[in-house]
Amino acid sequence: MDKFRKIFAIRRHAIAWLFLGLFVGGAHAAETGVTDSEIVLGMDLALQAGKNNYGVAAAQGMKLYFDSVNASGGINGRKIVQRILDDDNKAANAEANARKLVAEGAFILFSSIDGGPSTAVMKVANELKVPFFGPLAGPPILRRPHQPLVFTVRAEHKDEFRALMEWGKNTGIKTVGFLHADTDVGRTHLENVRLGAKDLGLEVAMAIPFKGDETDVQVDAMAKAILDKQPGMFINHGSASFYTKLITKAKKVGARTTFMAVNSGSSQIAKGLGSLAHGMVFSQVVPSPWERKREIAREYQDAARKASPNPEFNYGALEGYMTAKVLVMALRTIPAKELSRASLVKALYSTPFDVGGLMVRFEPGNHEGSRFVDLSIFSREGRFIH
Repeated sequence: MDKFRKIFAIRRHAIAWLFLGLFVGGAHAAETGVTDSEIVLGMDLALQAGKNNYGVAAAQGMKLYFDSVNASGGINGRKIVQRILDDDNKAANAEANARKLVAEGAFILFSSIDGGPSTAVMKVANELKVPFFGPLAGPPILRRPHQPLVFTVRAEHKDEFRALMEWGKNTGIKTVGFLHADTDVGRTHLENVRLGAKDLGLEVAMAIPFKGDETDVQVDAMAKAILDKQPGMFINHGSASFYTKLITKAKKVGARTTFMAVNSGSSQIAKGLGSLAHGMVFSQVVPSPWERKREIAREYQDAARKASPNPEFNYGALEGYMTAKVLVMALRTIPAKELSRASLVKALYSTPFDVGGLMVRFEPGNHEGSRFVDLSIFSREGRFIH
């Protein structure tokens, strides 16, 4: 057994060094995006001119952490510079933005929101051999097949679906309904739901694909289908606004299904549904940003209060804050004169990162840093309780 472990370790490290050679053509006097005073991050975000609540919140959380790092002297004297472009939640815009950011000298591509834009940024990262760190998105394509240049901090949607279905099963529910985008990614999510349901002994009673441009008549028909099928629980892939409309209509026609949702858009869904959201269960990929049970939540809250007298805590900001922190923790392990894209990848592999009560670990062949998933319920008092 020890012999096999040694062989595996040798192969794993060989793969890592082979990968580093993909975008290292020899010693560089200075890496792109790195000067004596700056490290430039190329950031494509789905802000939608301020209309994407989760994107805006995530950007605020990232800025909160980077501002604190810069205020304390930066990383070996270098300040973090954020160059942000808004993709309006469109994949074509995200690809163009990523190309522009790299062409204009970004050290790496950082963050990105939602599956479509993140996948587009990944395409550019692979083509131009630039690391893409911390997409705040859960599609499997960012993880499988293995993407050597993509490093995700958060858990994928598959883990969220599983957590929600386990909760449903434990409450006696036996059937599942699923809302998914009418895309290849959405169909992959559906397959993961089916596999998870089968493993748990549940039945996927119905699946509803959507494009996002459905008329009220079409949404009414979807709501009626839920009423007719009456799945015990119903979960979603993305589109908080569309899912909110569908839940509202389904409840209006009398559906007694237990509706649940994944993390992105949970606050938007709860706000849009109002009293209809009472008792809804949501998966979350970060701890509660309101409670102080974990060190990372306390750190985030204290930083937010220091920056503003009346901060508004939320999941998106905490996820952005955590993602920024993992990147900085890796950068701090690299000697100032050795900072490069290759040395960053090596640093990410070098050690697990304790982000304040949550462990994030990257290994050659496995770049899903965390599989943390928690569940929250929206109370009658209008709060998310974990």
